[in-house]
Amino acid sequence: MHETREDLERLQALLDDSYAAAGSHLHEVITPERRLSAIAVAERLEGMCLLVVTTVSRDGRPIGGPVDGIFHRGHFYFGSSRDSVRVSHLRRGSAVSATHLPSEEFSVTVHGTATLIDVGAEDGGRFRRSLLDIYLPRFGPEWERFLETGAVYARIDARRMFTFYMPAE
Repeated sequence: MHETREDLERLQALLDDSYAAAGSHLHEVITPERRLSAIAVAERLEGMCLLVVTTVSRDGRPIGGPVDGIFHRGHFYFGSSRDSVRVSHLRRGSAVSATHLPSEEFSVTVHGTATLIDVGAEDGGRFRRSLLDIYLPRFGPEWERFLETGAVYARIDARRMFTFYMPAE
């Protein structure tokens, strides 16, 4: 877990504010006992987790697809190629939604804006280290070369975040 106490406090406030602003249908599905705390979210989202990320095309169409997601310091991050359709959408407009749904028992959904980041910059250093810790054992040193030559990463700055957890009996 990479989150600081301040990260977890900010994340908990986001979760609480999002839930408070949600509609009645969401409250029927995500009852208080089916919510997760910030600490529980951070613990469950260790390493790489698959996300479906949705961006908006030039003509306003939502386009979603799967990406590797990394939960780091209370934010989802995802990568793509610098010449991908997804990145071109984000260069025009930053609206983004993402959902992690590994099973019917657990989900995390975020809505917000994406900020393209430079993983080579000093402030991206800790995140870059996390990427290397996750991907080097899996793909070897070639992955670091890929990171340096063609990957673009974005951080999702969530305005809303919803969790759902209902373990099978």
